[in-house]
Amino acid sequence: MSDEFGASRVTIRRSLELLREEGLVAARQGFGWFVAAEPVRQSLESLATIESHVEGVGKLSERKIEQFAFEDAPERVARVLGNDHVLRVKRVNLADGEPFAVVTVWCPAELGANLSRMDVERRPFYELLDVDLHGATQTIAADLVDEADARLLGVPTGSPVLRCQRVTTDRAGSPVLMSEHVFPAHRTEFVVDLPQAEPSMTPSGLRIVD
Repeated sequence: MSDEFGASRVTIRRSLELLREEGLVAARQGFGWFVAAEPVRQSLESLATIESHVEGVGKLSERKIEQFAFEDAPERVARVLGNDHVLRVKRVNLADGEPFAVVTVWCPAELGANLSRMDVERRPFYELLDVDLHGATQTIAADLVDEADARLLGVPTGSPVLRCQRVTTDRAGSPVLMSEHVFPAHRTEFVVDLPQAEPSMTPSGLRIVD
């Protein structure tokens, strides 16, 4: 910017600081400076799609399919789904035209046999599968984005992200979907309502990892 506008670094930084004070731009370690915007907020109270959260706050929800393939399942996916052959779909989710999530979904091949690339671009798996769902277990952790996902999200490689793994089960308790969601940390917030509970030495849902 200093070269582009013929101004000193001090002037550029002061200008950015003034814009930040007015709420027009923001800065975060690993991301640099970016146009300030309301983060996409997602509730963890119930099983719901990303699209429903985005549309619930009045944003335009879109999805762009990057990969659609029937293939052998990676070991970790096969272990969860109990199936060696899967449909894998990788997509980018957008809110008002801005990417805010990279999502990879694995589905047993027999469940996804009749699905097309166009199907999964238009509607979520929850609406496409002829299965009564029971619920899901979701694990959320901090991570650094790799080069491929950074390109899709429009952020620098190595930027902080929230990485979520979700395993969705049917009424019998059998896993039918496994998905991984990568969210840029500066654009996403997860909201949890905590009702009054009995005192506990171990917070529910909190796990310390090495």
